[in-house]
Amino acid sequence: MSDIAYPVTPDGRYFVVRGRLWRKTDPSLPEVERATLVATLMKARRLRDRAGVECAKRALGERGPVWWTDGAPDFNRHMARNTPYAAWFAALPVS
Repeated sequence: MSDIAYPVTPDGRYFVVRGRLWRKTDPSLPEVERATLVATLMKARRLRDRAGVECAKRALGERGPVWWTDGAPDFNRHMARNTPYAAWFAALPVS
């Protein structure tokens, strides 16, 4: 895993890479399960197994149905400037 710290939205749902929102892993997953799924994801990536990557990402909560329960929409893969996070994103220090 990278040592780079990406900005995380105030609600903890997304991190931002090059201006794009990426959904974070479901924080309610037990650590052992999360670690197993991440290992599965990395193996699928090494094998270039797109179906395996998709399956692991869905199990981690990074794709598919959202893991939060307040009914908020999903902005995964959207540019932060085009979402309700725009003001927060604009206020981030330029790196």
